[in-house]
Amino acid sequence: MSWLLVAPILLPLLGAIVAALFGRRRALARGTVVAVCALMTASAVALMVEVWRAGMLSMAVGSWVAPFGIVLAADHLSAILTVITGITGLAVSIYAIADIDRAREARGYHALFLVLLAGVNGAFLTGDLFNLYVWFEVMLIASFGMIALGRTREELDGAVRYLALNMVATLMFLMAIALLFGSTGTLNLAHLYIVVSSGQAEGAVLAAGLLLAMAFGMKAAVFPVFFWLPASYHTPAFAVSAIFAGLLTKVGVYALIRVFTLVFAGQEALVQAVFWPVAAATMVVGVLGAASQSEIRRILSFHIVSQIGYMLVGLALLTPIALTAAVFYLIHHIVVKANLFLVAGVIHRYCRTNDLARTGGLVGRAPWLAVLFLVPALSLAGIPPLSGFWAKLLVVQASIDAADLAMAAIALVVGLFTVYSMIKIWNEAFWKAPPEAAVAATASGSQIRILCAPVAMLAILTICVGLGAGPALELAERASAELLDPVGYARAVLGDPQALADATAHGGWR
Repeated sequence: MSWLLVAPILLPLLGAIVAALFGRRRALARGTVVAVCALMTASAVALMVEVWRAGMLSMAVGSWVAPFGIVLAADHLSAILTVITGITGLAVSIYAIADIDRAREARGYHALFLVLLAGVNGAFLTGDLFNLYVWFEVMLIASFGMIALGRTREELDGAVRYLALNMVATLMFLMAIALLFGSTGTLNLAHLYIVVSSGQAEGAVLAAGLLLAMAFGMKAAVFPVFFWLPASYHTPAFAVSAIFAGLLTKVGVYALIRVFTLVFAGQEALVQAVFWPVAAATMVVGVLGAASQSEIRRILSFHIVSQIGYMLVGLALLTPIALTAAVFYLIHHIVVKANLFLVAGVIHRYCRTNDLARTGGLVGRAPWLAVLFLVPALSLAGIPPLSGFWAKLLVVQASIDAADLAMAAIALVVGLFTVYSMIKIWNEAFWKAPPEAAVAATASGSQIRILCAPVAMLAILTICVGLGAGPALELAERASAELLDPVGYARAVLGDPQALADATAHGGWR
């Protein structure tokens, strides 16, 4: 079944080449992107089904046996994230048909979009720390290009801010890789667990762990290195903002969870001590930043920061239910946050602005848009029975079960502020009377229908996850159990028990 591990990466890479060859033939390029995203989603679903049926899958690329070669690995967490990546990519690819202008398409938007998706899936499926760095760089190059495609002053300013901090994170990541390889002789995640748990080179390993925490924390936009996100995510085209909001910071969260439950599995007390204040501060600072904003995409950008804090509660508490909550929150938030940015784009088409002071009256002008906004907005706020309610409930329950009433209180209060932000957008953009200088929509009826089709698709998915939370919860529980079983991950990657014993006995492979 090795093709299942390769397909979510290879399909978008091949599609990017085809889209680039089509050049200015817009219809063919658009069709290629939508078709590739559909095929990628189907392959990811097939991978998820196989992981659900048979357990974790792994393969050694080029027949170089682990830990010597490149390894691809998929457990339940990796598999479900590739599925959500495919769904989000498909929705945004449809939305982009009416959102991305001819100039951006001519400058390579479609190829960059598919390269970005390949980078995201590569990061989710790699079993090697150096190749995780490679996929982060693929994402960085593609995302920087996508931000700067419009060539406006605002976009270029946002692109520079975005690139600057991410380059710092990249430098820290490389330094951590050098320290780990120099002290352990391996970068394979499973083998790193074996070597690190044996107690070799503890000082260098802990220093590498700190660097990794800072590098991944920057990419995940956690406190105190989050400021690049609200300074850049409101600048590009709405389709670009949506795919960034849905996926990019979640790759950083995934990397934090994967590395600190696997490579540093024996350092639970230190991991909890580091991530508890980070999770709490990220939630609070993000939601306060959102409450102070009056532009829709800036509000939503600060809420990305805030919600990342909820996901980090899994590492702050490091219990089975806390990690279950983190996985469930990832599933919920990717869909909801991407959808809210897509809705912001439709609002912009009606009002020619996302400044709340200059919007209004959309309940009367577009009542169906009001409904489509309410679904992800109420889900983000944690209103039952939508997916966000179960995600927040799991976080609070995990905090209470761990006797951490302070974290539970922070999560509840931040949730109330999230409700306030969503009500503010509703009151200003939809409920209040339109401003005297209200303008007509800048899109035709057919364009509006294209823009709203993926919004409706993601809204339906949000409702389904909320009403049918059982399967999603079971999936999150399986993922949590695997995260807390690093020996199982190592055995799946390194092979039979004897190979695992040999790896333990020999330490590195220098």
